[in-house]
Amino acid sequence: MAHDLSNKDIERAKFAFDIYDFEGKGRIDLFYLGDCLRGLNQNPTLKMIKELGGTTKKGEKYIKLEEFFPIYSTVKKSKDTGSFEDFVECLKLYDKMENGTMMLGELEHILLSLGEKLEREEVDILIKECCDPEDDDGFIPYEPFLRRVCAGPHPEMYEDW
Repeated sequence: MAHDLSNKDIERAKFAFDIYDFEGKGRIDLFYLGDCLRGLNQNPTLKMIKELGGTTKKGEKYIKLEEFFPIYSTVKKSKDTGSFEDFVECLKLYDKMENGTMMLGELEHILLSLGEKLEREEVDILIKECCDPEDDDGFIPYEPFLRRVCAGPHPEMYEDW
């Protein structure tokens, strides 16, 4: 059935699944698997989505709700997402003065070109909403940036989730 999901998790999964059931046939296109999981406050990588059966073309493959539960359960249990501490360690590589700051330009470069790359517009929004102002030399403190990013868009939205 729903593997080891709590009743609340099952309710959430049904709600998210119904949103992506555009045709009302009790199924979702696996093209939207990542979107559906992210709507459940999960952060699967593109690689994980592909491994779970996600597709890159619409209409290739569909799943029913009963098939979605084990996927959601797997992603919930996954440790394949970085933690705040992991990200701090990565950005320390760019902290040339070892004072908790890095150049804003380097952060932009990382977001645009490494890992799961972001689009320029996404980077601009992220920097505008999550970065402290840069100093006269172009440096920003990276820990407050990471705290805001790791907290998600509106953590208060998920208090009763």
